[in-house]
Amino acid sequence: MEWIYERSDDNAARFVLGTAGENPLVCVGLNPSTAEPSALDPTLKRVAKVAAANGHDGFLMLNLYAMRATDPRQLPRIADPALTAANADRIAKAIGGRPLTVWAAWGALIATRPYLPGLLLDIAALPALAQCRWHSRGALTMAGHPRHPLYVRDAEPLVPFDIAAYCARLAR
Repeated sequence: MEWIYERSDDNAARFVLGTAGENPLVCVGLNPSTAEPSALDPTLKRVAKVAAANGHDGFLMLNLYAMRATDPRQLPRIADPALTAANADRIAKAIGGRPLTVWAAWGALIATRPYLPGLLLDIAALPALAQCRWHSRGALTMAGHPRHPLYVRDAEPLVPFDIAAYCARLAR
């Protein structure tokens, strides 16, 4: 298995973590925690399991904001423009215009920082993601957000997620 692991030099930010494949499942979360190729956290173990169960030959974990934090409430109050630009660039390169399955998995914590919805709008609008098919797992939260991988039962399937409608609601 060939690992893909892109992070900042100081390891304070992680852009991409996953395994190489022609048809990886792409999971988009909120922000990275401590996972690394040699030590996947519970979220990444779940992502790998869902990818394998759904016929994908790898997985990629991407995030709305690339700063590592074990609790999303530790994210800064104001986003770092250089970090957000680098993250968007890495996401575009990781997808590369391929028609991949993208799993929306950021949970209700997207509402914890005012910049997070805007980052999602920017990422969803990247030309490199135009051919992707968006999915979620489990029932949406009461506020209509796709659930985090750890808060969905294993038996829940990937189901189509209308990213355009979701983004339109966020943009209001």
